[in-house]
Amino acid sequence: MIEVCHISKSLPGGGKGPEGKSLPGGRKLLDDISFTVKKGEFVGILGASGAGKTLTLRCLNGLLKPDSGSILFNGQDICRAGKRQLRQLRERIGVVFQGNHLVKRLTALDNVLVGRLGQINTFRSLVYGFTDKEAAEAAKALEQVKVPQLASARAGSLSGGEMQRVAIARAIFQSPGLLLADEPISNLDPSNAKIIMKLIRPLAETMPVIGVFHQPDMTARYCTRVIALKEGRVVYDGSPHLSQEQLIDIYGEELRQIENQTYEHV
Repeated sequence: MIEVCHISKSLPGGGKGPEGKSLPGGRKLLDDISFTVKKGEFVGILGASGAGKTLTLRCLNGLLKPDSGSILFNGQDICRAGKRQLRQLRERIGVVFQGNHLVKRLTALDNVLVGRLGQINTFRSLVYGFTDKEAAEAAKALEQVKVPQLASARAGSLSGGEMQRVAIARAIFQSPGLLLADEPISNLDPSNAKIIMKLIRPLAETMPVIGVFHQPDMTARYCTRVIALKEGRVVYDGSPHLSQEQLIDIYGEELRQIENQTYEHV
């Protein structure tokens, strides 16, 4: 379970005025955000551009520190963790990025193995590498995302959908207690997007899964719950099946662009 409690984040202040007085701080990027996600839930975070979706995800992974509030994962506060403790916590958090972040010159299998580099000591990683047992586990992760035949293929030769499957396999191999997905289908065609969502959804059976998305139709179909952000605040938390009125309130003018993209793909 991950529990987000009243986190806020603002742009840095404006420095000093002509009389040496501090100028007001910048606008709030995240404003008193709270929610809890448990094992069994696949939660989609929606919102217009600049609503704070990716910033929230970066806070959950410890890449960005909120100005206030707490984020409890495995009973520990990510916001107040020291460097060593934060590294240990992040070893238990799998992340699937929009751009997959694969090492293009390595094989798909080696890219999956990279997911566990943070869990072995530096000497072993440099001198001995991974064991046969770990390689077999990595191959099993590729089987789980239905691309075992790509194990020996160089990542740079794969299609976008195949790369994203390898990225999911890498996260699975990490044996995380939480999975974060940052716009994992935004660069994919509708067919591959559905495949990726179908692969991510069952992972929620073993851990909380939280993803940032721009496609309300996809979250309605595959997510168990939706959280919507607007101007850095939570404006909706509930069923993934949103009405047109609710979508208009969340997205404003941007909804027309989203709908046009969706219809082009039908």
